[in-house]
Amino acid sequence: MNKLTGRTIAALAAGALLLVAATVAVVVTVAVRNAPEHDPEITAYAHGRSVTVPPYQYCDIRIVGDDQLDLSNCRVGESIDLEVPAGYPLQLSLPRSIADAPWLAQLVYALPNGDIVDRVISHNDYPDALALTIDSRPLPELRLIGVELQLPVPAIDESGRETTVPHAAWSIRTA
Repeated sequence: MNKLTGRTIAALAAGALLLVAATVAVVVTVAVRNAPEHDPEITAYAHGRSVTVPPYQYCDIRIVGDDQLDLSNCRVGESIDLEVPAGYPLQLSLPRSIADAPWLAQLVYALPNGDIVDRVISHNDYPDALALTIDSRPLPELRLIGVELQLPVPAIDESGRETTVPHAAWSIRTA
């Protein structure tokens, strides 16, 4: 009968551990490769609170026929609420996939009488920015009530004019 030495036991244990580590690595690799791709999200922060903002609308872009744009495969979500008190900014953190795209953001402000004032900012105003800081009161009479960030794509409307339509949008209500 052969006796197992300490060295033999250590070698067997090391081999078993190596086999378990290799198995885990293979399982993780397969799981990551087969994981469904999710739509990009932004992060919004104001006055000590942070929220993840999934798309309000996200359409897959497909070209069909004679360069016709098909945005029929869309997923629709909800607008996210984040209170932004007067005097505090709204900060948006953009993933690289959005920051590098030609995005537009519509900033919606309310006047004391209830009238709405829109302001549009774009990627051109903030090239290479991964974060945006939006003033909640750019003027004393204006109060930020919402932001919608969009990824537009070129399109042709019913009358044949060139325009853009959003294929993705993220919506935040701030008041």
